[in-house]
Amino acid sequence: MEVLRELLAVAMVLALLGVSLWLLRGKGALPWKRGGGARKEARRLESLDRLALSAQHSLHLVRAADRVLLLVTHTSGCTLLTQLPPEDGAEAERVAASAAALERILS
Repeated sequence: MEVLRELLAVAMVLALLGVSLWLLRGKGALPWKRGGGARKEARRLESLDRLALSAQHSLHLVRAADRVLLLVTHTSGCTLLTQLPPEDGAEAERVAASAAALERILS
């Protein structure tokens, strides 16, 4: 009997949380959208590629507005390695190939 009372109490708390969430979303106090969010063509920041070098180190090729950036993440933070114009797709591919070569050397 005690277990049934505890389960009922948990169910009531969850129901109250659900109703509160529904009310807050309905009034616009909680901006929460379903689905993918921003459409792909409206994105200003895009991850093009990621290369894991170790558990704490990785290279990231990122498009930010009109630039392509090669970043390295490490235990101390993040460092910009190079910045490329987006029109230069061959250069971005060359940088990605360099990153792959770097991974082979470090492996």
